[in-house]
Amino acid sequence: MPQRIQVQIESRTRYHIMWLAGVRHVALDQHCLRSFGQPDRPRLDVSRRRQTIELPERNPPLAWYLCALPNPWKWSGNAHLAFEGAPGERWEGPALVAGLYAHLENARPITGWGEHNIPESEPRRKSVRFRTCRNYQFAWWLRTERKAPDAPPECVPPKRPGEGEQMSLM
Repeated sequence: MPQRIQVQIESRTRYHIMWLAGVRHVALDQHCLRSFGQPDRPRLDVSRRRQTIELPERNPPLAWYLCALPNPWKWSGNAHLAFEGAPGERWEGPALVAGLYAHLENARPITGWGEHNIPESEPRRKSVRFRTCRNYQFAWWLRTERKAPDAPPECVPPKRPGEGEQMSLM
């Protein structure tokens, strides 16, 4: 029986962007948040150092993905945490980098994904924008490990002119 997932976030670094996505499908021709098509987006407040989010029990996504970009921005300081519902389990630790800590209730982190999940035959692997994008790496993990379906075309926002850099915002 599903139990409500609770996520407590404590940021010790200043972030200028922070979001949480409930991933249901993937768009493997996109990177950054767009690689998740149109995910569920619970509200986070980047200005709060501590916050608690209660995630819905019904109709859970394939996985949840937390991302935060530090201010000033530096790629190696980007915080990322992929996790999934796991009734009765608890986890606490950094979101890939020291500076953003999470405490999960009824959930556990998903580990072991990375650049190696992008197939050698994938042409976008040659692009630094895609290869180094942890969202894109996780999208490929979801495709291979969880059989994530393609995002329907209406769930993939069109690119705007000049968009596509690692720091692009939606």
